Amino acid sequence: MRLLLPVWFSLFLVGLASGQDDARMKLSWPTTNYAYARGERIENFIQPTVSGLATSGLFGCVRSSGTQFHEALDLMPIERDRRGEPTDEVHVVLDGVVRHVNARAGASSYGRYVVVEHVDAEPAIYTLYAHLASIDPAVVVGSTVERSQVLGIMGRSAGGYTIPKERAHVHFEMGLRLTDNFQSWYDWKKFGSKNTHGAYNGMNLVGFDPLAFYDAFRAQKVDTFADFLRGLEPVAIVRIATTKTPDFVKRYPSLVGATVPAGDLAGWEISFNQHGVPFAWRALRKAAVKDYKRLESRVVWRDSDALRACRCKDLVRKRWGHYRPDSDMQRNLQLLLGLRR
Repeated sequence: MRLLLPVWFSLFLVGLASGQDDARMKLSWPTTNYAYARGERIENFIQPTVSGLATSGLFGCVRSSGTQFHEALDLMPIERDRRGEPTDEVHVVLDGVVRHVNARAGASSYGRYVVVEHVDAEPAIYTLYAHLASIDPAVVVGSTVERSQVLGIMGRSAGGYTIPKERAHVHFEMGLRLTDNFQSWYDWKKFGSKNTHGAYNGMNLVGFDPLAFYDAFRAQKVDTFADFLRGLEPVAIVRIATTKTPDFVKRYPSLVGATVPAGDLAGWEISFNQHGVPFAWRALRKAAVKDYKRLESRVVWRDSDALRACRCKDLVRKRWGHYRPDSDMQRNLQLLLGLRR
């Protein structure tokens, strides 16, 4: 019989709940696999793809020789039933509010998934738990959940493809929601299918590396998500001429630096990391965008080496002698600022 460590001990090992600092955010791990807590190798908690490489289950440009982006951690099961199906519980990592539940496996490439918004965090990030075999009946949209509460059972549900039994896992994301007005953008794009996931459609979610955050939090290098996000490295800085204040800025004020009075607002300067996360914002006065057309966006700084190294994201391109947002960044700008061109 495998000895299960009590939850409080796993948290202590991970360094996520400290009696020495009761004011510090309390954070737990999404599964009952304590390999990360014990400082073990990623092979002991990350589920690889068919390649067999544990790195393929990490976050980032980790698939198809670095050309395919994976926006999550794939966490492996450690308990299976007689049929070989996982029986591991999946737990919410922070107190929060359930914002979306997709209980129909075929309705999304995520399969059955749950999205929780952590309204008391700074900023109020979301976490997403996908490919579930089942979802706990108590987990419904609008319900509050407490850290370590069971959301469902790990599995391999998916839409449009099959996850083999031996590669069952939970796809675990942490990130930010780009806009509250996602449906308008979705309708404008004319995808030809109904959006059944509202603002929690995966195209409206932009993730950051959960393992990098857990590592930084455990090492006490950061205390909040804002600390972590502000520490991301930019690969491009974009300026755009607009008098609009995006709902993203209102929702995540801790990511905004200098502000200007509404009457003087003429644009925004946005820093993007290598995976397209708009992690730092600065309001601009008219002088900063005086020669811009309305809603024009320009790349005013770039890290060419970092952009070349990140082959799974199209963020910046050179056109007619100028550097402009490429397709992935342009899509994010469309969602963030309501661009429709």
